[in-house]
Amino acid sequence: MMCPITDRPAEILLVEDNPGDVALTRAALREGKVTNNLYTVSDGEAALAYLYGRGEYADLPRPDLVLLDLNLPKKDGREVLAEMKGSPELRSIPVVILTSSEADEDILRAYDLNVNCYITKPVGFARFMEVVRSIGSFWFTVVTLPSEAAR
Repeated sequence: MMCPITDRPAEILLVEDNPGDVALTRAALREGKVTNNLYTVSDGEAALAYLYGRGEYADLPRPDLVLLDLNLPKKDGREVLAEMKGSPELRSIPVVILTSSEADEDILRAYDLNVNCYITKPVGFARFMEVVRSIGSFWFTVVTLPSEAAR
């Protein structure tokens, strides 16, 4: 399925430092039939460079959705989320926290920072795949996202 707003592949930025979770996410989105361009970065500084189009990320598209882990090197996901939601340029990009943290303080802080959704990574392979497929399906078939012109 294409991004309904633009009838093009969905642009997804995955901010994840675990190569295994990157591979699983890529496979789940493919199996979920979400037509997408998945870009990955493995730390918070690279995520912000991507989002602001700096350096090697200058010519890459603005993401329609960010999948963000909390526990990252350099800048953690909490810092990335705070900067995104505090920036007029970035705050309209939906952010889904996809993390292993079940800590109440992490969940509360993420929602205080205006995260769009908080999901704790499931432990088993099949459940992880199901959750990621449902994220793709929900964000690109159910939700209405802002069009490029409106951003």
